[in-house]
Amino acid sequence: MFSGSIVAIITPFKDGNVDEDAYRELIEFQIENGTSAIVPCGTTGESATLSMEEHNRVIEIAVEAVRKRVPVIAGTGGNSTSEAIELTGHAKKVGADATLQVVPYYNKPTQEGMYQHFKAIAREVPLPQMLYNIPSRTGVNMTPETVARLAELPEIVAIKEASGSLGQMAEVINLAGDKIALLSGDDNITLPVLSIGGKGVVSVIANVVPRESAELVKAWLDGKVDEARKIFYKLMPLCQAMFYETNPIPVKTALALMGKVKEEFRLPMCQMGRANKDKMIGVIRKYGLIS
Repeated sequence: MFSGSIVAIITPFKDGNVDEDAYRELIEFQIENGTSAIVPCGTTGESATLSMEEHNRVIEIAVEAVRKRVPVIAGTGGNSTSEAIELTGHAKKVGADATLQVVPYYNKPTQEGMYQHFKAIAREVPLPQMLYNIPSRTGVNMTPETVARLAELPEIVAIKEASGSLGQMAEVINLAGDKIALLSGDDNITLPVLSIGGKGVVSVIANVVPRESAELVKAWLDGKVDEARKIFYKLMPLCQAMFYETNPIPVKTALALMGKVKEEFRLPMCQMGRANKDKMIGVIRKYGLIS
């Protein structure tokens, strides 16, 4: 469940509402092109601007559309432990296979607070749990020691690591060993993360090039190092383009240009600046994603 190219899928909107038809089509696009698992309601899915009702509905749609062909790892985290438990309970009820739990943001808990937060969710809703460490957004970093401590809990089996520190990621693997699967949370360093023992990536670029993202991880895991390196460097300009502005603005714009979704965001996310958009169009055109 926690290996390969896992897509952090966008949430398409139309006239202010979740575009359920477009969402289902995006899920089919992912499965047809080798994506290992679907993560609805993550950062890339604009979860912060979804109402509780919408959040639950997006996860329901993902479970319904996937039909157990690949795992659904539902983003149900939050900075309120009780809210995260409520969202996770619903995800389990509707058939999600696992949950993605972000480090609580804004309130900046201590390491002990993080441990107690994730432990409480695991105890209240026994479901495989992927931790999500992204200090650039949460304002606080979860240390390798805390991850290793959490890995002793049977429900906590993976971590999406987006600290940007390969040293920290290596220490997680060193301390936790096989008790936790480490996945890259940043497409720009997927290959280096694989090289230190990572099992895959929770990917943004997989939204637009799912097959290539899947082939990169598969090549590495199959021992085809040169092939993996070749794919990684081919994808690098696209990885960079997806972060010209705050995620998910560029990737959602790219999908709109590809005709898969409407170019619609929820404030405070807004349309891409003209200069950055033009630059990104040049990149995705070179990949043959648009004419």
